[in-house]
Amino acid sequence: MNSEHNSPRDSISDSALDVSSDPNMHHPNQLVLKEHPSEETESPLSHIISRRSSVSRRITGAERIFRRASTLSSPLPRMGEGKDYPPELPERLPYEVSFDGPDDPTHPFNWSWRTKFYISFACCITALAVTMGSAMFAAAQPSLMYLYNIGWTTSALATSLFVFGFASGPIIWGPLSEVYGRKTPLLISNFGFVCFSFAVATGKDIQTILICRFFAGFIGAAPLVIVPAIFADLFNEKVRSKALAIFAMALFGGPMIAPLMGGFTVKNDDLGWRWTGYFIAIVGSLGFILCCFIKETFADVILMDKAEVLRRRTGIWGIYAPHEEVKLSISEIAENQVSRPIKMLFTEPILFLISLYNAFVYGLLYMFLTAIPLIFTGTYGWSAGVGELPYIAMFIGSLIGGVICFAFEFRNQKIVNRTGKPSTPEAALLPIMVGSISFTIGIFWLGWAGGFGPKVHWIVPTLGAVPIGIGLITIFLPCLVYIIDCYFVVSASAVAGNTFLRSSFGAAFPLFSKQMFENMKIKWASTMIGCIAAVLIPVPFLFYRYGPALRRKSQYCAALD
Repeated sequence: MNSEHNSPRDSISDSALDVSSDPNMHHPNQLVLKEHPSEETESPLSHIISRRSSVSRRITGAERIFRRASTLSSPLPRMGEGKDYPPELPERLPYEVSFDGPDDPTHPFNWSWRTKFYISFACCITALAVTMGSAMFAAAQPSLMYLYNIGWTTSALATSLFVFGFASGPIIWGPLSEVYGRKTPLLISNFGFVCFSFAVATGKDIQTILICRFFAGFIGAAPLVIVPAIFADLFNEKVRSKALAIFAMALFGGPMIAPLMGGFTVKNDDLGWRWTGYFIAIVGSLGFILCCFIKETFADVILMDKAEVLRRRTGIWGIYAPHEEVKLSISEIAENQVSRPIKMLFTEPILFLISLYNAFVYGLLYMFLTAIPLIFTGTYGWSAGVGELPYIAMFIGSLIGGVICFAFEFRNQKIVNRTGKPSTPEAALLPIMVGSISFTIGIFWLGWAGGFGPKVHWIVPTLGAVPIGIGLITIFLPCLVYIIDCYFVVSASAVAGNTFLRSSFGAAFPLFSKQMFENMKIKWASTMIGCIAAVLIPVPFLFYRYGPALRRKSQYCAALD
């Protein structure tokens, strides 16, 4: 009779005894023991796993919260119903969940390529929707000026406010993804982006349109920081830069292709400027639907789910994952998590200097949203839509830049395979040395050839956009890879800090670019920009030389050293 009514816990224990003789199987209690591979056999994944616990506690602020709680003078709450406090638990470490070695199939590094491809595709669609939203609406500026009787600067706010939202949104989304995982914040962000994009398309006055544009950028900014973090979760250092190249294409391809699509959309009498908002919302809806079916990729949250399963199936409620040691309050999230990207940006020299260089380049991308139409619709007299066709040359340049980054990555991998020594983060900076020169040449080329107008055939300034596209990708992508390699576990916060500074430049530049190109003339305005770009050429060379020393002084970089 008793044998027919065994508890689930008894059943588990009995089944565990049946397999205890198998050296590859573990008792449920043993399953939660954290493995510590020896240094001689430690793989890169084991290296990360063995340090994730301490970094998780740093992310949640668990140790600081425990210290604060232990110093409180207020009396402990009573257990209730006259019960005494239970005895103290034994040592915590045996109850801590970890991955079952570097080949654990539940770790995202070991997922199938089909799963990784679907997650990458879905995430890139969301990123493409948001980046297209930043630039496509710029084509609606003349229509807004005519319809609402406003000036150029006010109409330019439709782009700048969106990108200002880009700047501020990641400060919240990045840290939240390191507390609650990647999927939930990404879905909330996508849904909000779609809602506000539809609101922009249906807005009845300029105030509604501008406010909704800001919140579309602010709430929709999560893909800018969470997607690179997802790629860092999914791919090891051997293939990460190749995977991030796809994200970089979405990030820069959107602002390059969107003005072209927006120009023809506004020009079409059957569509009009409102369809720029509808189109953005439709692409965002597609990304939202696709992301509903992706798996959570953040390893710490995966371990939390594993710990929950083990607690329920074994009845051992002491089993835990490091990430769930402390349930954070709203005030603690605001104090420790949301402020982290800004703290890192202004206290980490690597992050600040790389982000500053990145921000200048990104700001110029949005400045060219004004410059290229001024050149081809202003001096060459092309119509809307046609005047944006030279963006195709810039996009082709970005594709060439991606190929250059791949070539450097294959070269770096050959060196690693030949020497047997792991690659350093600074190896990712080599393409920037090429890109910084190409970017500078392209600015002078496009500005001076376009400044002469019809005296110079239109193909000449158009070709000048190619080296600009090459420079954009060969600067941005290696910078992103370098930041992620340096700040792996807190990569979302690091990328959020980078995005904040980068997008601030991207938002500010369009506000004065038209006046600058008109008052200084295209040739001399381009000369000034080109000279600044030339001064910045040594930046990647300096980081390549002094980067290791800066990393050794960083508390966040040291987390994985």
